[in-house]
Amino acid sequence: MNQEAPIIVGLDIGTTKIAAIAGRKNEYGKLEILGFGKAPSFGVQHGMVLNIDQTIKAIRQALENCYASNPNLEINEVYVGIAGHHIKSLQTRGDIVRNDTDAEISQKDIDQLINDQYKTVIPASDQIIDVIPQQYIVDSLQNITYPIGMSGVKVGANFHIITGDKNAIRNINRSVEKSGLRIKDLVLQPLASAAAVMCDMDFEAGVAIVDIGGGTTDLAVFYEGILKHTAVIPYGGENITNDIKNGLGVLKTQAEQMKVQFGYALADEAKNNAYITIPGLRGQSPKEISVKNLAHIIQARMSEILDFVVYHLKQIGMDNKMLNGGIILTGGGSQLKHLIQLTEYTTGVSARIGYPNEHLASGHTDELTKPMYATCVGLILKGYNDYENDRRALEENYVKINTSYFAKEQAARKAEDEEGWMEEEEPDTVESPTARQDRKARERNASLKGFLDRMKTKIIDMFTEEEDAKL
Repeated sequence: MNQEAPIIVGLDIGTTKIAAIAGRKNEYGKLEILGFGKAPSFGVQHGMVLNIDQTIKAIRQALENCYASNPNLEINEVYVGIAGHHIKSLQTRGDIVRNDTDAEISQKDIDQLINDQYKTVIPASDQIIDVIPQQYIVDSLQNITYPIGMSGVKVGANFHIITGDKNAIRNINRSVEKSGLRIKDLVLQPLASAAAVMCDMDFEAGVAIVDIGGGTTDLAVFYEGILKHTAVIPYGGENITNDIKNGLGVLKTQAEQMKVQFGYALADEAKNNAYITIPGLRGQSPKEISVKNLAHIIQARMSEILDFVVYHLKQIGMDNKMLNGGIILTGGGSQLKHLIQLTEYTTGVSARIGYPNEHLASGHTDELTKPMYATCVGLILKGYNDYENDRRALEENYVKINTSYFAKEQAARKAEDEEGWMEEEEPDTVESPTARQDRKARERNASLKGFLDRMKTKIIDMFTEEEDAKL
């Protein structure tokens, strides 16, 4: 375990569940899961918080379950996913003219270019969530992916700007803050899911991420390493459940259970003579449901969702020849049987299920490898991307965990290294950044002094041995 890396927490506020996962990257760049908790979500519909009190209770319950999995964990700040049909995106172009043309283009120039895009004129009821550079232009040179270090007078870029409704964003902020947490950043859910289920080859080949959640289906399209398009489709697994409930005249809990256990996304694959027996209400006789009819209801709604995906792909000119990486299905709704076949039939593009286990270290619970947790794992990866690129300085007390949790690992390292040392347990009080810097400086000085003293002793011993040899 790499204890120098921060512990980052992702909080997925979904329509059907709220999940909190705490993770830290090890020395191999894989995520070690240190805490995991989830709770049913009752205050969220179609990705939007409509009942703040119920959402707060669900967040607190998820946090309590996360603490139960690791009592030594203390969570202060979180990365939160955001979705909903209020999410919109637009393409813009921005430029800056540099004063010092002899100097190289620096990160400061890029930051200024990006920050200027937050002044883009949008509807008064909306708020900019994220500004994502696509391709840079330096003077007459175009399609530049990394302009830092180059020379030029005019620096520009094409941007993908993501916006959301102000009130919807405020409701998320209030729910999280009243739960005793601070939001480090709001991240669009399809981008978080993409980070969890994609590799570098996928970004280059061209893929479409289809995250089928409870209330919405989120779409993100990448091509040649660039985010080309994002969209939120206002249908998800909850709509399929309601269709089953209304179409077959059953309770919502029964509809959800039938969908999960017996649901097929392709009706042709369902057996004609298979039936599900549903207990009757208040002494009524049991009801028999045809698995074939159930599949027809599921296929109708899933086909509608995939038609939206095809529509968005056509809008940006991305056909099956450009999506060499195909469509990656993730989210809880992606676990429907034969969904891959339906997706390939509807879109004409190859499809597969995206699992978040590629970035996870071994030893985690098997439940975390399910597609429904891709967003939460991706939020942690997004936090590490910010940390490693210094986009947002993480506080030293971002997430604390007592060193006693790693006592066995520390003892093993000390046994292997004769000069090994074990860190003292962190105090319960929160240490200010200044005090921590002073303490770190004292530790480095003490370590350096010890090293110099040992070297001095060895040099004296070496000269003493040479004098004895001469005598």
